[in-house]
Amino acid sequence: MAAGKKLVSPMEVSVEAGNADQASWLDDDGRPRRSGTFWTASAHIITAVIGSGVLSLAWAIAQLGWVAGPAVMLLFAAVIYYTSTLLAECYRTGDPATGKRNYTYMDAVRANLGGGRVVFCGVIQYANLVGVAIGYTIASSISMRAIRRAGCFHANGHGVPCKSSSNPYMILFGLVQIVFSQIPDFDQIWWLSIVAAVMSFTYSGIGLSLGIAQTISNGGIKGSLTGISIGVGGITGMQKVWRSLQAFGDIAFAYSFSNILIEIQDTIRAPPPSEAKVMKSATRLSVATTTVFYMLCGCMGYAAFGDAAPDNLLTGFGFFEPFWLLDVANVAIVVHLVGAYQVFCQPIFAFVERWAAATWPDSALFASARAEFRVGPFALSVFRLVWRSAFVCLTTVFAMLLPFFGNVVGFLGAVSFWPLTVYFPVEMYIKQRGVPRGGAQWICLKMLSVGCLMVSIAAAAGSIADVIEALKVYRPFSG
Repeated sequence: MAAGKKLVSPMEVSVEAGNADQASWLDDDGRPRRSGTFWTASAHIITAVIGSGVLSLAWAIAQLGWVAGPAVMLLFAAVIYYTSTLLAECYRTGDPATGKRNYTYMDAVRANLGGGRVVFCGVIQYANLVGVAIGYTIASSISMRAIRRAGCFHANGHGVPCKSSSNPYMILFGLVQIVFSQIPDFDQIWWLSIVAAVMSFTYSGIGLSLGIAQTISNGGIKGSLTGISIGVGGITGMQKVWRSLQAFGDIAFAYSFSNILIEIQDTIRAPPPSEAKVMKSATRLSVATTTVFYMLCGCMGYAAFGDAAPDNLLTGFGFFEPFWLLDVANVAIVVHLVGAYQVFCQPIFAFVERWAAATWPDSALFASARAEFRVGPFALSVFRLVWRSAFVCLTTVFAMLLPFFGNVVGFLGAVSFWPLTVYFPVEMYIKQRGVPRGGAQWICLKMLSVGCLMVSIAAAAGSIADVIEALKVYRPFSG
């Protein structure tokens, strides 16, 4: 290195610092040049959205019927697309092409709103991620148990109970997650995400195909205009109301991706065109593609089973044969959930570890955590092993306490929909674009936010009521 030259790390190089000529391969913020495109952003969104939530859509439509079911799904799609376009505008603070970048959802909230709302955002976002981890543990155990039950039904007949506990499967899933949680960050789990994405399309496609085959076998379409009828299966009027509200939560959960939209946008290459413009186009394609796919899966599942549609299309045993195809689908679900669990938990792991390192910088425990022993994608350290294993154990115990897939899915969708999908995008957009208070646009945005808040509260109430009803006949850890 020539005398008088200062060694500059990549993160210190930026246009603002006046030393961008030292690293032409860096973006305007000093980070490695982004290479994401419209197509990669679309793929990320579709991969994030299409998950286990698709399996509960047939049940959701069964509660609402042929009129309200598809209509509610289209309404959620329209709202989520619109608010996502507002959120895309908040990736940069100031000029849409050259303003300061916000790398995460919380960064965007901090830059545009600040104060206590940053804390509120963090609590909701991370609580939602923890809830997703619990929900995925439940879903994986149900699929593993379904594989065993499918073989039992095939061998002994459909009238045999073939009961088994889900607890051993939850523990097995937890042990697998303890191993994979030792992968330190997102950079090393790209291969796991790709496998998980392939698996999600696999089991969703099988569910759709079986629904079509069952409908053809029935010789017609089942279901009614208003959904499950009062009195059928002992359903009371109040239960009909609660289940209809829970269906709203299920649909909201199936479309949930707003809490990672900013992170996806941060992968798009620098303007022109602006990241916001590319993201809006990617969101439009992704939401349209997902909606078509969800309509097919949900409606064909309802057409196949009508009011008897299970809350999990592939594990509720509306289908019994071909049992080997059900096994393939459920194996795909488990593999997908192994990867999805890590995708949703890595931000929690990173947040806690950054906080701990900053709080106790001289601690021998955290010093030893930095002295890692690497084996392939795994990085072993005392702190990471203890903390992440404890987190996985905690989510597993909670899953064993509350093993109700449909209820958990509905509740998670309900409590996260309004703040993360509607409230923060609307409030940040109003602040960033200077929407005049009391104007027509301001009033419309506020009405949208209030309306969605009421939907979230109602959906959460429906899910809680259903959980309470289920707990009346359930003993903890009985599986």
